[in-house]
Amino acid sequence: MSRACATVWPFLLVVLLAALPARASEIDPLASEAGFELVTRWGELVLGRFPVLEGRLTRLDDGRRRVRVSLSATHVEIVGSRRHSYFARGRGFFDAERYPWVTFESDPFDARLLAEGGPLPGVLHIRDVQRREVFIVAPSACDRPALDCPVRVAGVIDRGHYGMNRWTFAIAGKVRFEFRIHLAGEAE
Repeated sequence: MSRACATVWPFLLVVLLAALPARASEIDPLASEAGFELVTRWGELVLGRFPVLEGRLTRLDDGRRRVRVSLSATHVEIVGSRRHSYFARGRGFFDAERYPWVTFESDPFDARLLAEGGPLPGVLHIRDVQRREVFIVAPSACDRPALDCPVRVAGVIDRGHYGMNRWTFAIAGKVRFEFRIHLAGEAE
């Protein structure tokens, strides 16, 4: 092989690798959980859950990661109450008929965040409103977060910022979201 070829091949290899699409791992919807907590004016805790979710963890070309999680507002449930589940899906809260998905897309982050924990900023989309929010990733309980144990994430939002202004006389304005995320298969 000539010197010119020996010099060009490594350069071409780097260019080709950089041109490859980002790799992604799907979130395992059966092993993952997403829910929320509301507090009534009487101090009662109301638990909600999103039994239908989807998403992916993508490895970007620069080695950082990005996560996107979508939660079905159409299937949202208030634990133990069909009637309250109906209200949660209705126009006064998630308005699932018009806005069937709640979505969070993170900013790019270093992979160490999944093990060490820390802030995870990104854009939360509820109803027709997109706002920057910060969720907190808990330190991992295992060596391979999202594979051998869930990645636990939580954060508090103000529902009024998303036009969810009904029942303010009975339900506080803060909503605490909690996630336990597992990936399907090996993480990239």
